[in-house]
Amino acid sequence: MKRVFDRSLFSVDRNRLQRHAMFAAGLAVAAGTVGGPLAIQAASDPASAAPPASTVTVAAKSDAAAKPANDAKPTDVKPVSVQKTDSKPADAKKADAKPAAAPKSEAQVGIGYQEQSTFYFCAPAATRIALSAHGPAPSQEELAKKLGTTEAGTNSAHETTRVLNEMTGTNFYQTREIPGSAAKPAEMDRLQADAVRALSNGHPIVANIKGTAIDEDGKAHSYEGGHYLTVVGYRDQGRTVQIADPADPANGGTYWMSTISLANWIAERGYSG
Repeated sequence: MKRVFDRSLFSVDRNRLQRHAMFAAGLAVAAGTVGGPLAIQAASDPASAAPPASTVTVAAKSDAAAKPANDAKPTDVKPVSVQKTDSKPADAKKADAKPAAAPKSEAQVGIGYQEQSTFYFCAPAATRIALSAHGPAPSQEELAKKLGTTEAGTNSAHETTRVLNEMTGTNFYQTREIPGSAAKPAEMDRLQADAVRALSNGHPIVANIKGTAIDEDGKAHSYEGGHYLTVVGYRDQGRTVQIADPADPANGGTYWMSTISLANWIAERGYSG
């Protein structure tokens, strides 16, 4: 009997151990793989078994993060049209421009000379000579009416300027005055420049003079009461001018004089140029 009991007792103890083992195995299965060794320990010691103090959350990687950067599809880049510009510097462009033609060193306008018909028709005759450079000119009598000429003469260069512009249909002519008893250097230079400008463009100058002047040949020309004459040519860059004098028909009615002498001859009067 004793042997049977012992065997039965051993059988009871073995069955108890098997149940404990199966219980521990169940806890391991219930805990899953996350529990790891901690779950096994809890199964072997039921008193110490407790839920984990914290849980770990693992974020899943997105597909975009999983792909390497160089797998991204490149964006379409359209070529940029570049407008071609002239890269030539402004100074180079200026250098390419043709320089303005220098004034001629001399010029002579073709005119139809005519001696004045009366002693007081010097202004109408000088104006007619200037207009003859543009074609057939009006008569001295007709121009005398336009100029307001009387036996006392013609008032001033303002009258010849007005009629010259009227008859040529332009505003080319302007009145220049030399108010002093002698021309200043600036006034001499201006007369020279005006002679070159006007005659280079085919416009003779009409000058109102007074007194005596010497021409390039040494001949004196004296008009103490005043006179009108026409400048029809120049040479030496305008330093010398050719005069058509309606009161002196000798030598075709023309002679040469320095611009300085002519400027002083015009002093206290003026000219249309």
